[in-house]
Formats: sequence, structure tokens, C-alpha cells
Amino acid sequence: MKKYKLGYTTGVFDLFHVGHLNILRKAKEQCETLIVGVSTDELVEAYKNKTPVIPHDERAEIVREIKYVDIVVPQTDRNKFGAWEVLKFDAMFVGDDWKGSPLFSELENRFNEVGVDLVYLPYTRGVSSTMVKEKMKV
Repeated sequence: MKKYKLGYTTGVFDLFHVGHLNILRKAKEQCETLIVGVSTDELVEAYKNKTPVIPHDERAEIVREIKYVDIVVPQTDRNKFGAWEVLKFDAMFVGDDWKGSPLFSELENRFNEVGVDLVYLPYTRGVSSTMVKEKMKV
């Protein structure tokens, strides 16, 4: 039996790579149902000041077809607690590169108050969408 009934993670998932796959695989190993929030183009533009290479609908379709993913929802803002209020997940999974950041430290405290675990998964070193984009310039 898996530790959690309902898990949640989010991402842009632009130029899907093995780091994305690793997070989804490791999250699904720990929960019966995995919900993935895929950032909308507008959200990415607002907080990263760049337009994704692949449009949201296509990124969501790619993620939906990954065998570890059960449900895909649009992520329209970065309010993870607000997502919990709607989805009622038991655990949220995030790369350990976020551990200690102000955003996730505060979120961890809020989740503790409602019995939700914030689970940090190992970040895949040496790969990112930014690195893929840099290699494409060659």
C-alpha cells in the first residue's frame, strides 16, 4: 500500500526531459493517485518573464500521457495552499532544490497545520529546460 492516497505536484514541463520524468515517477511511487498542475502560459510569463516554447495545451497533453500521472489540472497561480483547498491532496511533491526557500518554508508550516506533507524529492542534477534551450542554440 502506498503512503499517500492523493498526491500533487506542479511544473511548467516545457521541453519535457528526464528530470521531469524522475519527479513524476518518484511522486507516483508514494501515492495512489497523482495530480499534476501544469503551469499556464500566462502564469509562466508572469513569474518567469518568458513564454514557454511549447504551449500549455500541448504541455498538458504530454504530461497527461505519462504513465505515472493520473490527473492533469491547469496551474493558474502559485498558490499551492489554494490548490490544496480545492483538491484536498495528502502530500505535495517538489524538487529538493526548493527546500529552504521562503515560498516553501511558509507553505510547509501551513500544510503542517492541516495535516498535509510537503515531500522533497531529489532534483535531477545536470538537466533543466534552460540547459536544453542552451544546447539547442549550438
